[in-house]
Amino acid sequence: MLLRLAVTLPTRLASGSTGINLKQALLTARLVKPQNKDALVRNYVRGPRDPPPTIRSETKTGQSLKEKLMGPPSESAYSMGKGAAAGAAGIGLGALCYYGLGLSHQASIQDNALLWPKYVRDRLHTTYGYFGASCVLTALSAAAVFRTPRLLELTTRNGWLSTLATFALVIGTGAATQSIPYKEGIGAKQLAWAVHCSVLGAVIAPLCFLGGPLLTRAALYTGGVVGSLSAIAVCAPSDKFLYMGGPLAIGLGVVMASSLAGIWLPPTTALGAGLASMSLYGGLLLFSGFLLYDTQRIVRIAEVYPEYSPIPFDPVNASISIYMDVLNIFIRIAMILGGAGGNTRRK
Repeated sequence: MLLRLAVTLPTRLASGSTGINLKQALLTARLVKPQNKDALVRNYVRGPRDPPPTIRSETKTGQSLKEKLMGPPSESAYSMGKGAAAGAAGIGLGALCYYGLGLSHQASIQDNALLWPKYVRDRLHTTYGYFGASCVLTALSAAAVFRTPRLLELTTRNGWLSTLATFALVIGTGAATQSIPYKEGIGAKQLAWAVHCSVLGAVIAPLCFLGGPLLTRAALYTGGVVGSLSAIAVCAPSDKFLYMGGPLAIGLGVVMASSLAGIWLPPTTALGAGLASMSLYGGLLLFSGFLLYDTQRIVRIAEVYPEYSPIPFDPVNASISIYMDVLNIFIRIAMILGGAGGNTRRK
């Protein structure tokens, strides 16, 4: 027994034990009764016993606001956006039925079109002709950039410099196009307009990674949305949606802020998913409202613009507004169909 005690002593000292030393143990062993000596040495060899663990009752506390916002998103992160889009679609369908059946007693654009002179019709035809050509140029540019690896690498490059360069290029070509006076035929304004549409096609070229069938579906859905909204704008009273300019401008700031915030907050967090939902579904509703507003605004300008003005009516500038609305609607529909809007199906 004493041999075991001597062997275990260095280990206990090395471990920082605060028990009695060997001299004290032997001294104490002489003073106690013989039948208790073995028990005393045995207890010393075993070392000090740990106190029994205390059972603590842990109270379950809720997560803090920061932990909830920066945690993983829930399955219903995009539910509010989907519900808003579904509600807006229902309202739009009801408005189309209401105004299409002529239940409104106010004069609509369709009614006023019966009294339009020829120059008003020509202005609108030219405007929508430029709009259709803008869509074709953008599609051709996107396909050409996607098939060119070097250009595709430039458009998919991340970073602040590439983002700022893209913004500067889009805004610069658009401002240059709108600042050049309009003249019939092919001139400087038409060339600047073609460059602007080509730049926008290069910007959206990465959408081609979604695949041709999905982009075709997105184009068909966009055509249905644009056709329905245009029909509502034409069948509604001629000034029904012209009051929406101020609220739409505020909504544009909110959507732009949520899109820029997505650079720092990816949709893998709850807050990032909420911002992405606002950018996708909120942007879809916003630019649908812009399409209603711009359609009636273009018609009003074509009606009231003087026929013999020294500065002719500019169909290129008029077409850019509805072209940008339709392009933004198409981008968001394609991203939603591609799964960015929480439409991924779990197997």
